[in-house]
Amino acid sequence: MKITAIKSYAVKVGIRNQLLVKVETDEGISGWGESGLSGREKAVVGALEHYAEFLRRRDPFKIGALWQEMYRSQYFEGGRVLQAAISAIDIALYDIKGKALGVPVYELLGGKQRERIPTFATTFAEPGPAMIEQAQMLVEHGWTAMRLSPSGHENKDTYEPREHIATTAKWCVKAREALGEDVVLGIDYHHRLSVAEAASFCQKMPSGTLDFLEEPIRDESPSSYEALRRLTDIPFAIGEEFASKWQFQPYIERDIHQFNRLDVCNVGGLTESMKVAAWSETHYVDMMPHNPLGPVCTAATIHFSAAVPNFSWLETRASPAETHLGFDNSDFFPVQPRLVGAHYPVPDAPGLGIEVNEELIAKQSFEFWEAPHLRRRDGSVTNW
Repeated sequence: MKITAIKSYAVKVGIRNQLLVKVETDEGISGWGESGLSGREKAVVGALEHYAEFLRRRDPFKIGALWQEMYRSQYFEGGRVLQAAISAIDIALYDIKGKALGVPVYELLGGKQRERIPTFATTFAEPGPAMIEQAQMLVEHGWTAMRLSPSGHENKDTYEPREHIATTAKWCVKAREALGEDVVLGIDYHHRLSVAEAASFCQKMPSGTLDFLEEPIRDESPSSYEALRRLTDIPFAIGEEFASKWQFQPYIERDIHQFNRLDVCNVGGLTESMKVAAWSETHYVDMMPHNPLGPVCTAATIHFSAAVPNFSWLETRASPAETHLGFDNSDFFPVQPRLVGAHYPVPDAPGLGIEVNEELIAKQSFEFWEAPHLRRRDGSVTNW
């Protein structure tokens, strides 16, 4: 079997674009992958075109060797754009190999260790009574783990953390009171805070209010996370921005965080994800995969989640609280993972177990989307 073509489809699905990648072979077996670099899909398409030039005629079964060649075939190795391209191809190669051998992808990763994949959902409402109502609704639908959104997250122009920290903390406390002690509660700050701001937020709540704090500050400086670690006892959930095992290295080795928000579609695909999971296991760090994309990424992450021992919850954006997102359009993806309550069943179909309507997505247009460019009140640029 040889690779004959690598096709990219950057298309609008729901409120965002998805970059879907199809790898074709001379035996008529094809595989699908997805890139996770939202908002910079065109850059990844360019990288995919480079890789396609030397991957044609290669054996798709040699996944590990091809990964190494893609990573090491340029002087300037790695980086989020190249790794997002490698991720999509890597996932598609696993899909091909699973289909060719007649086994689900998780069998290629060591076999499944669980029958279903528990998820955490996200409340979309700003902190306030509506957020509490959404959280209670999720509990009624079977969720025992969920993530809250901070105040000000819907603002598209200005974000001033000190205007929102106290309000968000107050409603986190109210959420804990309303939901009780058995529900796992976290919050995602989308790396918008400084160390001092994050510490102030944490210190405004009684210990035990939150079970995880996601991406409170930017990840470039592990020592800054260590400084924050000394100022709060809330477990950290970080890593969705990491594009390789090397970026995870200082966080794992220095025991800085407790949950890995690894993104299979950004970190280097299933090949790299399994290495990060094994490394994390030695430090008792649980996998809590990032999954804000489409059904191809969800399917790949389900197989990963089924195969690793150190797993907590998989992010889902298909809960009743986020039906407006539209990432799981059934016209584009007639066969895809579907929630059963708050869990994803582990599929038994060969490969990823998904189907993509290629004819339809080929007709779908790409729409440029730019993340909000936020500023502080003084006019300076801040993080989105």
